[in-house]
Amino acid sequence: MEWGLTFLYETYILKLHFLKFCAVELARVEGNLNHRFGWHIYFLEPGRESREYPSPLLNLKMGEKIGMAKLWALSLVVLVVAAAPSVPAVPITLITSAVDKGAVCMDGTPPAYHMDPGSGAGKKSWIVNLEGGGWCESVTACMYRKGSRLGSSNLMERQLEFRGILSSNPAENPDFYSWNRVMIRYCDGASFAGEGYDAGSRVYFRGQRIFNAAIQHLLSIGMSSADQVLLAGGSAGGLSAILHCDQFGAFFAGRSTTVKCLADAGLFLDAVDVAGGHTLRSYFGGVVATHRVAQTLPRSCTGHLDATSCFFPQNIIGSIKTPIFLLNAAYDTWQIHESLAPDVADHGGAWRACKSNRLACNASQMKVLQAFREQMVGIVEGAFSRSKGNGFFINSCFTHGQSKVPATWNANGSPTIHNKSIAKSVSDWYFGRAEVRAIDCPYPCDHTCHNDI
Repeated sequence: MEWGLTFLYETYILKLHFLKFCAVELARVEGNLNHRFGWHIYFLEPGRESREYPSPLLNLKMGEKIGMAKLWALSLVVLVVAAAPSVPAVPITLITSAVDKGAVCMDGTPPAYHMDPGSGAGKKSWIVNLEGGGWCESVTACMYRKGSRLGSSNLMERQLEFRGILSSNPAENPDFYSWNRVMIRYCDGASFAGEGYDAGSRVYFRGQRIFNAAIQHLLSIGMSSADQVLLAGGSAGGLSAILHCDQFGAFFAGRSTTVKCLADAGLFLDAVDVAGGHTLRSYFGGVVATHRVAQTLPRSCTGHLDATSCFFPQNIIGSIKTPIFLLNAAYDTWQIHESLAPDVADHGGAWRACKSNRLACNASQMKVLQAFREQMVGIVEGAFSRSKGNGFFINSCFTHGQSKVPATWNANGSPTIHNKSIAKSVSDWYFGRAEVRAIDCPYPCDHTCHNDI
């Protein structure tokens, strides 16, 4: 029976990956709209950005490409739904009271969250997860995003399935399943850090106000009496967890509450791309300027560095006072695609095959990838590791986001370092059962990875 369920679930995941591929192809041929405009394909869990994959449709006419991509996607939807395991849906809640405080999504609609209440011993413990989903770096890009669920609560799903660290299943999530588990939806485009408004386009940049209003609301409905709280986030939400970790801790000042933070796939590096430029720095610079993020960034950083530098976690994590855990793949596939070897820096398409299949990377490309890993490891082992309250799990996998996916969080065959899973590592760190400072050996030594490419 267990083998049958495992086979069914793995078949389900395979179909989801293929469906995601088809949908990305459709997005590519119908407009090539990338993550910067909020046009994401979400199938495994909210906050995992879609990526481009090599196309078998390149030699077809445009109409044929669109037709085939649609045919693949439509034919697979029925198969995926039929194989999907049953998970309770968690309804959305709009924070209408936040509107009067100016805490609104980019289109002026109220912010929102999903909450699965705790039970038993977990009633006074809370996980607050900040949703991910990229950024927008210009008013024009944000106007596109404004018309999606990443810019308007009117367009958000009314129900979400909680998986991984948010799951209510004790087998899937043994240490946190009975806690109050909350997902704060992402609709500001700057990792909950913006503070501004563009009158011409009528786009609100109010991420910081959304964060404050959402936390204050949760405090008012019971979190103020919590014994234990964990602020978490993945991808852009992981960056947000880093940016807001001490701010979150300040809400519990003077109380006996245990407060910690978890950033999953949020360690975005200020890396040099394959053309010698700084693609991500330029992009983050646009985000910071457009959303007027400088005024909300940690003063411990902006006192001696420019605002764009202070949007990079590597310049913040060493001064965070609240205990924080970094969960990251050393070969973060989003960063490989969009920062290290983005299309604008990949002249001639030399990295196209490697970005889609790690086995296609040549020796020179692997050298670049290993240097990227070494940069990440050096940052984690530097100032960040000086605080005894901090922890980390840096595995040598090609993926992006591992805490909200059942197969990577806590399942048979999930990723491990020194035979300890991600869920066990995070739990041991949070509850003080063991010091967790795990860094994998370089690729290809780890055979427990669930690689995206």
